[in-house]
Amino acid sequence: MIAVHPQYINDSNGKKSMVIITVKEFETIMEELENLEDIKLYDQAKKEDTGERILFSDYLKNRRQQNGLLYCSII
Repeated sequence: MIAVHPQYINDSNGKKSMVIITVKEFETIMEELENLEDIKLYDQAKKEDTGERILFSDYLKNRRQQNGLLYCSII
């Protein structure tokens, strides 16, 4: 669990309207959100995986043909 020590700013009606956290806490939260997004994308990819695989060189060749672009070859 992330340790966060927020400070609240109230509006003129006394309702919480803003939250202040330290930069370090903010960066930690952002990093955790990025990790969760990675996990979500991984889980989605696993769910959609059909087991089909192609060689990377074949992928590049197909990509070249589709886009009409030149890519450097793999040595």
